[in-house]
Amino acid sequence: MSNSTVADRLGTSPEAAYLAAVSAGALALVAGATAFPETVYDGFLWQYFWGPVQADANSAVCAVRPGSTVEYLYSQADCAAAAEPVAYPGYTLVSEAGYVTVLVVALSGLVLLLRRLDVAREAEFFLALVPFFFFGGALRVVEDADNAMSDTLLPYPLDTLLISPIIYFTVFGLAVATVLGAIWLVRRGVLADVERPILAGGIAASAVAVGFLAALALDGGTPVTFYPQVIGVILVATAVSTAATWYATRAAAPWVHSGTGTAGVVVIGAHALDGVANVVGLDYMVALGAGPNLVPKHPVNQFVVDTAGAAWPFLVVKLVAAVFVLAIFEEELFAESPRYAVLLLIAVTAVGMGPGTRDMLRATFGI
Repeated sequence: MSNSTVADRLGTSPEAAYLAAVSAGALALVAGATAFPETVYDGFLWQYFWGPVQADANSAVCAVRPGSTVEYLYSQADCAAAAEPVAYPGYTLVSEAGYVTVLVVALSGLVLLLRRLDVAREAEFFLALVPFFFFGGALRVVEDADNAMSDTLLPYPLDTLLISPIIYFTVFGLAVATVLGAIWLVRRGVLADVERPILAGGIAASAVAVGFLAALALDGGTPVTFYPQVIGVILVATAVSTAATWYATRAAAPWVHSGTGTAGVVVIGAHALDGVANVVGLDYMVALGAGPNLVPKHPVNQFVVDTAGAAWPFLVVKLVAAVFVLAIFEEELFAESPRYAVLLLIAVTAVGMGPGTRDMLRATFGI
């Protein structure tokens, strides 16, 4: 049986085939939005993807689209009475499904790019990018601070660059620029490897974002306040949860870690951070003397809280999900498709550490 790919049989490169497929999908969306604007654009693309960004950027309870204009409403009653389409800040099951689809497509393209650049064959590349996951969450909190200050830091539409899903492209662009810069320096003989400059770039970017939030908290004239007890509890609980899960699974089912090794600690830690930050932010802010409890930002979080009456089951769900993901990383995956395995580690970690960092810093700075 032939092992040739579709691209091989068509006589074209995998990169060209990928670009053709992505372009065809984009053109189909554009054609649908042009032919059926109310259904495809207003009722799907705008309501579930761009509308929530606009509502969030303008600190509105919701945004509505009567005709070709957009209006912002600032009370729940007005939003409930508004005619569809209505877009609320945050995520829905539809938008999250759409983002997962985009993520899978983006990962496929990234595999081709990294193969072309001949990098990302080892877990060290994944570890070097970890600070960028933290940076993404911290940068999102900068926009939260902007909202709390009535959009005085970044005026609309610049603030949309820091709102999901646009912020993913913002951070992705900065990370790719750093990777390309590191590769250029290595090929010029300035550096010996690409991982160290990538790691340094991510740490520097994270330090700038967190430092900016700290400066706002120290200013005294902003609604941003620093609660050291919150970040202390979150970090300690995250470390304990990560260690307990790691050692428990190593003792009961060591095969779970056969594919990822110590990189699995980072995956578990990323999702433990997300779970712990939710538990503390949603249930214990008042108990810690750090202002009112926060509200869930994701449908899954909201469902868990509504069903269980507390946020702690979300931590359990996150830890179980992290272990399940590690279990599917077999050693053969790294041997046969190392770049794809590294990118899967990146994606799995980013979807835990990004939201977890945001929730931790939102709670820490009271925004």
